[in-house]
Amino acid sequence: MTGQDRTAWFSDARFGLFVHWGLYSLAARHEWVQQRERLSEADYQRYFDNFRADRFNPRQWARDAKAAGMRYAVLTTKHHDGFCLWDSELTGFKATNTPAQRDLVAEFVTEFRAEGLRVGLYHSLLDWHHPGFTIDGWHPQWTDNPDNTGRDMDRYVAYLHGQVRELLTAHQPDVLWLDFSYADDHRVTVGKGSADWHAEALVDMVREISPHTLLNDRLDLPGSEDFGTAEEASPHAGNQVPWEACRTLNGSWGYAPGFQEWLDPGQVVRILVDCVAKGGNLLLNVGPDGRGAFEPRAQELLAAVGAWTSVHADAIYGASGVQELVPPPDCRLTRSGKRLFVHVFSWQSGTLVCQGLSAQYASFLHDGAEVRFSVVDEEGNLPHLSNAGPPGSLVLHLPARRPDVLVPVIELVLT
Repeated sequence: MTGQDRTAWFSDARFGLFVHWGLYSLAARHEWVQQRERLSEADYQRYFDNFRADRFNPRQWARDAKAAGMRYAVLTTKHHDGFCLWDSELTGFKATNTPAQRDLVAEFVTEFRAEGLRVGLYHSLLDWHHPGFTIDGWHPQWTDNPDNTGRDMDRYVAYLHGQVRELLTAHQPDVLWLDFSYADDHRVTVGKGSADWHAEALVDMVREISPHTLLNDRLDLPGSEDFGTAEEASPHAGNQVPWEACRTLNGSWGYAPGFQEWLDPGQVVRILVDCVAKGGNLLLNVGPDGRGAFEPRAQELLAAVGAWTSVHADAIYGASGVQELVPPPDCRLTRSGKRLFVHVFSWQSGTLVCQGLSAQYASFLHDGAEVRFSVVDEEGNLPHLSNAGPPGSLVLHLPARRPDVLVPVIELVLT
């Protein structure tokens, strides 16, 4: 299977859910709490002993995601702390040995697929719990002279590859989201990269067991990726491979009620539109709480975004960016066949000038209401309006009142 064959669905889906959930959700102070606070294994054990997951309802998660307009979802099977959400045969540090006593990954996969969503599995390349993993600059036990006596990366790599094999064999995921490589110049003096993970062998294993599975770009092995990942940012248009921007709702990936830098629904929609206009996807993160529930504020936000995506679907799913045209000020353009969509971020009462195109009809996408337009003459004028724009420009005549949607979209049927 070629990379293009694998990624066809991904480039149509455009919008996905990221879920960071684990022991750190009980600490409620960011998913890096163990490293940030230099917690020992004994300190961290209390979260393992009290992990109940009694409000974990993957069916509700899936329905919330689908209602928001998401087409795929990625769950953290294991984060950097090494705790596994599935019943791995290779470790006792797993959800089935906590009070939860459940294979949470299996339940997630079943329920999301039942709702028609594609499934991705995030798996950390790091593991601060495994005794073979050598202490490096990101490890909670890091010092300038770490004691790596008895630690053996080859032993850890066998474990890493074995767990990836378990996940691939059991679930045949649509996406495998590996995270992350950090060479010596990545903010730490001692890091790890592709050689440490035996990345080439890992990629070969993925391609053999599950050829359709998409791999991300964090193995430090250029050319192995099916898609790129941009964290808390959208790259410029023109990337050589498909990409997604992964974004948080409130500044933290894991549950952290103290982080209150929340996006509002309008911001989320504008981020999504901006990604699609540049040819990419948005992977929006929700961090469930320590008992496994989405915060009410997150549910409300997803519902509000879903109200927009449900009536603007044609401008997002399967749509592409339009790099050959310059959008009007504070607008974004997406296209599907002969339909061009003008996403108006900042309402401009009066007129909106679109250059370099001609259309036979224009209307608001959310309700089908006609938007009248004129064409600038050869002298740059319109009736009753001089210097309207470059000759041949399409001038949309906007109503004074902004439509009551998060982002108004005007659909142009091109000639």
